[in-house]
Amino acid sequence: MKRLQFVLEVHRATQRIGLFLESAEPPLELSQGEAHLLAYLLEAGDTALSELHAAFAHKRSTLTSYMDRLEAKRLVRREARPEDRRSFMVSLTGAGRTLAVRVHRRLEALEALVLERLGEEDVESLVTGLDALSEVDRESRPKRSPSKKARGGG
Repeated sequence: MKRLQFVLEVHRATQRIGLFLESAEPPLELSQGEAHLLAYLLEAGDTALSELHAAFAHKRSTLTSYMDRLEAKRLVRREARPEDRRSFMVSLTGAGRTLAVRVHRRLEALEALVLERLGEEDVESLVTGLDALSEVDRESRPKRSPSKKARGGG
């Protein structure tokens, strides 16, 4: 068996990011996934739900669950897009923006601590490696077969 070179480290790093977010004072009272979505929305602005799905690669049910919780906390709004009533636009509420700023500042602090230890080439290599991981994941996922209904069944 060949020793894994980076996958376990990526997993550990992801867990450490969650712990860093959890240690915020006062507490953020968000899951790690919710926090990342708020930070993304702060940077991106109003975003189509499909774009969030593509950006985070969550299962649709997971993303829907995050959106339901963020909406229940009145941190985001989902509104049908006028040009396509089947798709939704997600935007931060006032309270959501305030909390997203706190999340973003917390993540900025974490990045600053890590960047103190890395050179510019290290950062470029890290980003290149993470991009490669994302690309391989997207390319290797099996394509979904049409549903029974689309094939004329059920």
